[in-house]
Amino acid sequence: MAKKQKTETRKKEYAAYGLWLAGAGLVAAIILGGLKFLAFSELYTPPDIKRLNLMFWISVGLVVIGPCIYALLNPQGVREFLAGRQARYGSNALVLTLAVLGILIVVNVITFQNPYKWDLTEGKEHTLAPESIEALKALPQPVTALAFYSARMSTESVNNLLMDFRSSSEGKFNYRFIDPEINPVLAQQMGVTRDGVIILQMGEQKEIVTYASEAEIAGALVRLMNPEAYTVYFLTGHGEKDLEQGNDNSLSQAKQTLTDKNYVVKTLNLIATNNIPEDAASIVIAGPTKPVSEQEVALIKAYLEKGGSLVVLSEPPALTDFGDAKDPLAKMLAEDWGIALDNNLVLDPTVNPPYLAVAAQYGNHAITEKVGTLVSIFPQARTLTVQDAPPGKRTTPLVLSTESAWGETDLTSDKTTPSSFDANTDKAGPLVLAAASENQASRVAVFGDSDFASNAAYNSYGNSDMFINTIDWAVGRETFGITPKNAPERSFKFLSQIQLIGLMLSSICLIPGLVLVGGLVAWAARRSRG
Repeated sequence: MAKKQKTETRKKEYAAYGLWLAGAGLVAAIILGGLKFLAFSELYTPPDIKRLNLMFWISVGLVVIGPCIYALLNPQGVREFLAGRQARYGSNALVLTLAVLGILIVVNVITFQNPYKWDLTEGKEHTLAPESIEALKALPQPVTALAFYSARMSTESVNNLLMDFRSSSEGKFNYRFIDPEINPVLAQQMGVTRDGVIILQMGEQKEIVTYASEAEIAGALVRLMNPEAYTVYFLTGHGEKDLEQGNDNSLSQAKQTLTDKNYVVKTLNLIATNNIPEDAASIVIAGPTKPVSEQEVALIKAYLEKGGSLVVLSEPPALTDFGDAKDPLAKMLAEDWGIALDNNLVLDPTVNPPYLAVAAQYGNHAITEKVGTLVSIFPQARTLTVQDAPPGKRTTPLVLSTESAWGETDLTSDKTTPSSFDANTDKAGPLVLAAASENQASRVAVFGDSDFASNAAYNSYGNSDMFINTIDWAVGRETFGITPKNAPERSFKFLSQIQLIGLMLSSICLIPGLVLVGGLVAWAARRSRG
């Protein structure tokens, strides 16, 4: 008898473990369910979604198995609980709890299956522009956006923007976030070389969005539907940077990005052909070490007069083989486009190394607006002088250096470490490092450095964006135009003395008074019944 009683006692002790097991499973299920909700809402990307699902269902299983273990090991306790007064009250509470949970589950299922949004903001801040909605409606097949954002970057605004596109697409637009550090293979396959890039895919076509805005994404959708291949020619024959080699001085990474953006990249030797092809959307002169001849400049000038575009990535003369030779290209840029190339080297004692020019400020221009707050660096750059624009042209400084930098002109003894700034001969900062000029038909962009686009510096900070944005602007592949939202006018109104007194009385006297009266009425009613 004693042995049997001891066994029953031990069973009851073990039965309690079942309840603890169910409690632990319930806590785990709530946490894992929250993670599944975040993953479903695409606010969180789990490392392994299958493992997350498995762990969730294991925790749910523990919630079910735990009470079963308790019932098997302590059936008497279960019968006593169900027969008691506490069980009757508990069953009522359980029914109410299950009813509330059931309602919440049904509401959530309906919400997930019908992800509609209502924009209740006064200025319709979360409603896409009509042009964006038209682009979504015109999509011939679904588009998937792959947003490559690491854990270090904020994704809230990007997620809200992509969610707006998805909710307005009638099922034609979906997106997901991918951490390029967790999934570097996919990032490499998609040609992603830095954080914060969105890839839009439609069938076999893709578009790269480096700046997350409604206009950029809508423009990329339009380009997906109307893929126009722009041909960009890189001038050769003067020691320009190579496009194919994989060394630090090459432009192979820049070429790959252009190819991924549906550009056709070719080389052009004007000395040999004496002709600029008809399909040339733009000509790029990247780091020549020898002067471009007058004959070639004449061809380029005629090309620009017909509506062409030119991008010049120059180098300080001291770092080239120009010597005392004339520079017809520099003369044409100054006389025709108001951009003069200075014969100096930018030095900044606050930067290490001092010949590294750092962008401290950007001009108000389509090229720089998408670079955002990213800094750009220009190894061994020369300065530019923005002159009065010729009639019919508009010239804009794009990049300005720090105030501590200067343009060093005495480079005879040491090209990179001058003794000090000479106010009589050197150019004081802030210095213009890049500029753009345009008229109604043609566009020209000039940089005082070509190394910023080379493999060694291409993926540094905003360098890649700066170069690609320049090419996009030169060929006219600019930001998609959308109707701007009109911000609602809000004015602060001061309350009058009477309004202030009324507000004070209502908050201090009226509301507490109503609570007090309600309590007195309830007390009187209970007393009369008692």
